[in-house]
Amino acid sequence: MNIVVLAGGNSTEREVSLSSGAMITNALMEKGHNVCLVDSYLGLTERGEIQFESQKDGGYYHHQIGIKAPDLKHLSDGSKEHGFIGNGVIEICRLADVVFLALHGGTGENGQIQAVLDAYGIRYTGSDYAGSLKAMDKHLSKLIMRASGIPTPDWRLYTKENATEAFSFPVAVKPCNGGSSIGVIMVEDQNQWEEAIRTAFEYEERILAEVKITGREFSVGVLGGKTLPAIEIIPKTGFYDYENKYQPDKTEEICPAKNINEKADEMNRYALQVHEALGLGYYSRIDFLMEENGNIYCLEANTLPGMTPFSLLPQEALAAGISYADLCNDIAKHWRGVL
Repeated sequence: MNIVVLAGGNSTEREVSLSSGAMITNALMEKGHNVCLVDSYLGLTERGEIQFESQKDGGYYHHQIGIKAPDLKHLSDGSKEHGFIGNGVIEICRLADVVFLALHGGTGENGQIQAVLDAYGIRYTGSDYAGSLKAMDKHLSKLIMRASGIPTPDWRLYTKENATEAFSFPVAVKPCNGGSSIGVIMVEDQNQWEEAIRTAFEYEERILAEVKITGREFSVGVLGGKTLPAIEIIPKTGFYDYENKYQPDKTEEICPAKNINEKADEMNRYALQVHEALGLGYYSRIDFLMEENGNIYCLEANTLPGMTPFSLLPQEALAAGISYADLCNDIAKHWRGVL
């Protein structure tokens, strides 16, 4: 197949997406596809002939993720108003058999780019615009989880007008539509609250304060209607923040997770329930916390899980006997979005 891999974008998870896109492109070429890696925000810098590369062309892609989330202020040259889809992106996507979405966060994961691709009748991977929107909005997804009987930590939604004091302490303060733990701060008291909300509001106009659950952290992938083995996430210091997610030797990840017994079945059941309740597509990844007493809480759903060298979904797939290249190939063949 001719496949466009869309990566980059203009979200705070841009660097993660570029790393995912590079690895996905390499894997799809390994499986014999002709692939074109495109930055969805910057677009095509030259209006020459569009090229789909094959493995025999010798292409090998790599992108290193920095310690801190990128500063997006200078991403555009500022010479003119820049939409969220770059020059020539739609044109090349229309030439592809399928578009593999390697985007994370922002317009790439909140349903906007999915809606645009739908409007042009372009096939793409992942969830549709409705499922993407519901999963990306943490307030909305938690409302749906709570209505579906899926346990999730108590929370409150705040804007700048009402964010004077937290409803409880300790809490995790986070942007409502963020990802990769960018802008997330653990808050123990009112003094920390004021600093945390200032930081969170730099990313978004709506933020969540979520009761802090102390315990073990897990993630469960969903692929083709079935769950993958649960993975346990153990940061060596602090919590599972941006640096601990994407820098080597910062986090221990155990897959399949050990010593969870019947709790594995419970998490699997909740993962499938969340996936169905949000109306997600062929694959997703659902994140959990488990208290010492065994109580399980669902935090959120990821509609386009990371595919970097440190990402969780590929590790879970490998534990189920699915190589990285086979995982990418499988996802590419289960596209959606054609009118």
